[in-house]
Amino acid sequence: MIFPSFLRPDNLSRKMMLVIFSIYLFVTCLITSLQFLTEYYRTQDSILNELKQLEETVREPISTSLWQYNYNQLDALLTGLVKMTIIEGIDVIDTDANTLMSKQSYNPDSKPLSLFYAESDAYWTLNGEKVALGTIKLYSSSEVVLDRVLFGFFLIAITAIIKLSILFWLSAWAFDRYLASPLKELMTQVNEVQSSPTISKRISLENIQHNELGQLQDHMNTMLSVMQADRQQLLEDEQTKRSSLEDAVAKRTEALQILNEKLEDLATRDSLTGILNRGSFFERSQHLLALSQRQQSTASFVLMDLDHFKVINDTYGHFAGDKVLIHFTQTIQSLLRQSDLIGRVGGEEFALFLPDTAPDDAFQLAERIRMTISNAALNVDGRIITYTVSAGIESSRSGDDSIDALFKRADSKLYGAKDKGRDRVEK
Repeated sequence: MIFPSFLRPDNLSRKMMLVIFSIYLFVTCLITSLQFLTEYYRTQDSILNELKQLEETVREPISTSLWQYNYNQLDALLTGLVKMTIIEGIDVIDTDANTLMSKQSYNPDSKPLSLFYAESDAYWTLNGEKVALGTIKLYSSSEVVLDRVLFGFFLIAITAIIKLSILFWLSAWAFDRYLASPLKELMTQVNEVQSSPTISKRISLENIQHNELGQLQDHMNTMLSVMQADRQQLLEDEQTKRSSLEDAVAKRTEALQILNEKLEDLATRDSLTGILNRGSFFERSQHLLALSQRQQSTASFVLMDLDHFKVINDTYGHFAGDKVLIHFTQTIQSLLRQSDLIGRVGGEEFALFLPDTAPDDAFQLAERIRMTISNAALNVDGRIITYTVSAGIESSRSGDDSIDALFKRADSKLYGAKDKGRDRVEK
């Protein structure tokens, strides 16, 4: 009686168990996986042994290059090694765990699935004692392993495909016979219930047996009855929640808009001085240059650099250096027009873009800035700091369409000012 009842079970779980155990799914997958892993790790161990032998071979020339600080020779040696079939990468690490040199034969964007390596210590023998130079790591990868065992893996894969194909078709038959067809009928009736505006329809499957699907039908019908009772209450609550949500969204949108404006300002301004940062300055200057070219007016570009700023930092400290940068920025802003642009384009390097400004007018402004800074004295924590600035001026020409061209020419003038003794303006 037990055997016939197992072949013709009354519940869905036994039917599924009959299908699963009849095709030995678990055994097939387990054996295939063990075959795969055994061959993979055996080949990986073989490649590791080859890597260790290679390390013994290349340890001495690498150690020699490290001892002699001959990094060109070391680079050439590593470049040659990564071309070997089993080597995916090489790392040379010093005694402080810092990577001195690293080479890979693969593209960083398509890194192998897994990497493994062999490592050894690099040392130099001096007066009979070993001087540690670092560590050498030779990497290989799963791709090298797969290349070596491709044929064996192919046979294992074919076997697995045959087993899985049999499993698939038998499972498909079982699922269709005992699960898919009843579920399709169930879903059809569920769709009919969903399309009903009052959820008054109930589910009634044909030829249903006393199993889990029958229990599911009863539970769903009970749930539909509860849903019908709750639906009206939900509809009444929806309008109230919608009004509350709209108010919350409006407030949140306003807060996000304010936050976005603050973030945009932070992204375009230098955090120390509050003026435009390099990227924003060049972007806006490019637009103004294009406008000047269309209007056939002359614009001027002033590049300024604080003289011996490193000495100020070294003598008075970085806090004082920051105060100098802020003082310089504020001094310049007091001398500019509202239409002029000022930006910090480097550590102590600043730039001005002056629309509709002739070279002589730009020179007078730069000279006024230079003299104001030269005569200024900044008090930082009781210490008086004086400093100077050098500047280079370049004006736009017909056909200038790139702010970078003005920058390069002004930079050349700035270097001329520094070469002539600093604290001067060159145009």
